[in-house]
Amino acid sequence: MTGLKATRDRDAARVPVLGLTVLYDARCSLCTFLRDWLGKQPQLVPLRLVPAGSEQARALFPSLDHRATLDEITVVGDGGQVYRGAAAWVVCLWALREHRPLAHRLSTPAGARLAKGAMLAAAKWRSAHVQQGWGGGAYRRGDGWVYEPGAGWTYQPPGCDSGSCSTR
Repeated sequence: MTGLKATRDRDAARVPVLGLTVLYDARCSLCTFLRDWLGKQPQLVPLRLVPAGSEQARALFPSLDHRATLDEITVVGDGGQVYRGAAAWVVCLWALREHRPLAHRLSTPAGARLAKGAMLAAAKWRSAHVQQGWGGGAYRRGDGWVYEPGAGWTYQPPGCDSGSCSTR
C-alpha cells in the first residue's frame, strides 16, 4: 500500500474513514460489473465510483499516477489513504454492510493470501480478455463471430478484399 499525505486537518492514522473513492477501468467488463455490484450493496461507508484516468479522477487526485490506476484497482480514502490491488478490494468489502466480516477475515495473514490469489486470478482473466478485445462492449473473434452483451452472438463474415473468400 502507498499513501498520499492526509490534509492538515485530518490525521489519517487516527481519524476514521468517512468515504472512499473507487477508481475502476471503465473499459473493462469485469471492472464495470464489479462497479455496478458495489453500487447496489448497502454501504456502511459511502463509495464514490469514478472511472480511472478520467478528467474527474485527475481533478480529484492530481498527485496520483493515473496510468497505474488503469492497471490496478485503486481506492482513495477521504483522509488521503491510498489502497491498491488486494488491499483495495478488502477496503471495498469493509465499506459494505453485509461484507465487513469477510473483509476482517481477509485482513488476516491467511486471508491476505486468499485476497491476493483472487486478485491475481481476476488480473489474469482481465489481461486475457483485454488482449482479445473484450472491453465491456463487443467481443470479436477472428473467425467472424461477435458477442454483443445486448444482442448475444452474431456472425459477421470477414470481408473479401483480396478477392478470394471462403464459402464456409
